[in-house]
Amino acid sequence: MIPRALLLLTVGSTLGCGLIAGAFFAFSSFVMPALAKLPPAQGIAAMQSINVVVLNRSFLGVFVGTAGACLILAVVSLFSWSEAGSRLRVAGSALYITGTFLVTMARNVPLNDALARVSPAAAEAAETWSRYVPAWTAWNTVRTLAALASAALFTLALVQSARAD
Repeated sequence: MIPRALLLLTVGSTLGCGLIAGAFFAFSSFVMPALAKLPPAQGIAAMQSINVVVLNRSFLGVFVGTAGACLILAVVSLFSWSEAGSRLRVAGSALYITGTFLVTMARNVPLNDALARVSPAAAEAAETWSRYVPAWTAWNTVRTLAALASAALFTLALVQSARAD
């Protein structure tokens, strides 16, 4: 039987991963393609604004909070390795932390920081934007798939735990 705290942590991680996957999916599927259709100066200005506004309590709370929950979930699951769902919880946690959180820090944030230093009206802005959009979108798609797969693994862990009861 899965302890109540572990159940709640798994459900919370599942929901957090799903929310993040949805937000990132929106960017890869229609936000970035829409921004790419704008003149480069407008696309850059819009993305620079988004990159400032995204640093808010609600988004960061879910994004960072889910990473923290996954870390706790992985550690607890390693200590209860033989229990139903433990392997799936560790896999889901590792995937979110590496494929979503660390990819963000190592790939998307540096791209955003570089874009923040570009003046939308500068001569090199169009060239920077033409490199930024496909690179940022590709890494964002990696984050999307990792968060979605994590949510699926956590869901399977919940099912496996429920069947073991």
